[in-house]
Amino acid sequence: MAYNKKMFTPKKVIPLVLIGLLVGLGVFLFLSFRGSASRTSVVIKFITQPQSNQRYVIKAGSRCNDAPFSFPSDGMVGYIWDDSFRVGHRHQGIDIFAGTDVGITPVYAAYAGYLSREPGWVSSLIIRVPSDPLNPGTQIWTYYTHMADAQGNSFIEAAYPMGSEDVYIEEGTLLGYQGNYSGDPANPVGVHLHFSVTKDDGGGKWLNELEIANTNDPSAYLGLNLNASANPNDIPLCTPN
Repeated sequence: MAYNKKMFTPKKVIPLVLIGLLVGLGVFLFLSFRGSASRTSVVIKFITQPQSNQRYVIKAGSRCNDAPFSFPSDGMVGYIWDDSFRVGHRHQGIDIFAGTDVGITPVYAAYAGYLSREPGWVSSLIIRVPSDPLNPGTQIWTYYTHMADAQGNSFIEAAYPMGSEDVYIEEGTLLGYQGNYSGDPANPVGVHLHFSVTKDDGGGKWLNELEIANTNDPSAYLGLNLNASANPNDIPLCTPN
């Protein structure tokens, strides 16, 4: 076929290039973001229209399917363990979205234990559980974060100031309130609680929660399908006992 320069004018080429880029981006998101991409649209809708998906909301204190842990805060589980938000990232816990403003939705201890709050922890607490209810005799830690606003104003209960160490608390104790703190005031996260079950280092200290290998799949602890490999698409639903 003879070359016709009218076939490749800028007006025709630019839209084709844009379409190609969008298709490529879509493939990249599908391959790289695994289950979290399919959950993101539900999360965004829930944040902007919280009444739209109330069937997903789990009430604080609920025990789902006879789980050993109670649910730590009102909200929808938007992201789960091993979800991926970028290449190489693996989510270490679950994100519970309240659908409210900051500082409104309470956060409670999911299980009894000994609370610590490191100096500099604006929005975070960790609770030592001396005996894992699923593996008795093994120590684990439950970690709670994002309990502050974007500017770093903490919503953690005053009873647990920075420097608190090994304070015994019962299950259901009020710890604070959901916030959107990320460490960068210009980049707040949506209002939610990040909760994870963190392994012990064998010497009585928690391992770095930022590494998924240092956390346990929380599914059996909370009685929900919270593993992205086993649940690539769905928002978890609770059956209280």
